[in-house]
Amino acid sequence: MNYLSTRGDATPRKFCEILLEGLAPDGGLYLPETYPLIDATRLDELRRIYRDHGYAALAYEILALYIDDIPAADLRALCAKTYTEAVFGTSEIVPLRPLEPGLYLEALSNGPTLAFKDMAMQLLGNLFEYELARRGETLNILGATSGDTGSAAEYAMRGKRGVRVFMTSPNGRMSPFQQAQMFSLLDANIHNIAIEGVFDDCQDIVKAVSNDLAFKRRHKIGTVNSINWARLLAQVVYYFAGYFQATSGDDRLVSFTVPSGNFGNICAGHVARQMGLPIDRLVAATNENDVLDEFFRTGVYRVRGAADTHETSSPSMDISKASNFERFIFDLLGRDGARVKALFGEQLASTGRFDLSADPAFQVCRERYGFESGKSTHVDRLATIRDTDARFGQLIDTHTADGLKVAREHVRPGVPMIVLETALPIKFAATIVEAVGREPGRPAKFDGIEALPRRVRVMPADAALVKAYIEEQVGA
Repeated sequence: MNYLSTRGDATPRKFCEILLEGLAPDGGLYLPETYPLIDATRLDELRRIYRDHGYAALAYEILALYIDDIPAADLRALCAKTYTEAVFGTSEIVPLRPLEPGLYLEALSNGPTLAFKDMAMQLLGNLFEYELARRGETLNILGATSGDTGSAAEYAMRGKRGVRVFMTSPNGRMSPFQQAQMFSLLDANIHNIAIEGVFDDCQDIVKAVSNDLAFKRRHKIGTVNSINWARLLAQVVYYFAGYFQATSGDDRLVSFTVPSGNFGNICAGHVARQMGLPIDRLVAATNENDVLDEFFRTGVYRVRGAADTHETSSPSMDISKASNFERFIFDLLGRDGARVKALFGEQLASTGRFDLSADPAFQVCRERYGFESGKSTHVDRLATIRDTDARFGQLIDTHTADGLKVAREHVRPGVPMIVLETALPIKFAATIVEAVGREPGRPAKFDGIEALPRRVRVMPADAALVKAYIEEQVGA
């Protein structure tokens, strides 16, 4: 399996090359040359493997389709090391919980940081350590987080040999629990950088540093954001697991609703659908920052500036530049790298928008790729949290509430709808208290986390300053 760039660079690269690289040299994102197709016979085999041997075995089978430069025994061992009850708190790893007839929550937040990002990040940490040891090299990871990616990356990489993490986040815009999770890590290889701005400023810094090829190569800069294909690939697995739990046979369709900010989580569903998983609809649920909802309704992709990016009670989706969206547009436009480069590398940079409403590809977007969308507001999520607690005795976090609210608008008779849970409620306690009048529970290991000592560097939104800080720490 070889990989190419969404912006036209077709130089064949293997998985382990792009694992450590992040962005392609031309600024694009990596995708496989083709998506492996899974027919009905193979889907039935995967169902039996999952039933008889569990999530780690299923993960190996999916990953092996895309990774042919890690020996099979080693890849199987990496999956077995990652997806264990000791790490995720349950042997099921991603159990499906029914809410009402035809509507389910897929629990993806049982990992070390209580967010779905752990599902991929724990694997990524093990892959990085494995490949760096094979090469005898080190890696400096630069990332951007609106909340959950940062803590998941840091918990996955802390203490890993050969790895340093430099994680940027928007200063003061994460929940107190999210900040405490990240900033209380005092491991020598973990560096938190709070940027005076919004998440998009952090993401722009990561891209600017990654696009400085000389700096990137000199300091061996890699990424753990969902622009890294390995992270998105790991997320494909739980779409298969959700499908197998919601159906008894492979002749059934299933839909997924996904709280969406950076488009990575739902893009993994797009990949699963392209592989042949019987997905009817992929529903992108946004909060007040509704860039993605606007596109799927109108065909216009319009980035908001910092002043127009709302600070909401589902802060991990306070994003106006969905970096993974480029992967979907690449497929939508027939994998035309030159056109994608013109849209994302030129037009979006100069005008902040592009319009595909009249493009024949957009006209068949829903039929060919199954995408729908919807929007949720603070009032909506409070009502959904309150209703879910009252009727089903289940507390859900604010982002999952956005997903649940939008999912109900797209349920179709006879087609199970699975909402991907994104985090546990404790990460957004203030809004939970506002909704139901009580604090959500938390695992004992996080008691008192907000009072722990912290280490974080506050900086202006300036890529040059971040590069200088990286050089200073690498030199030290």
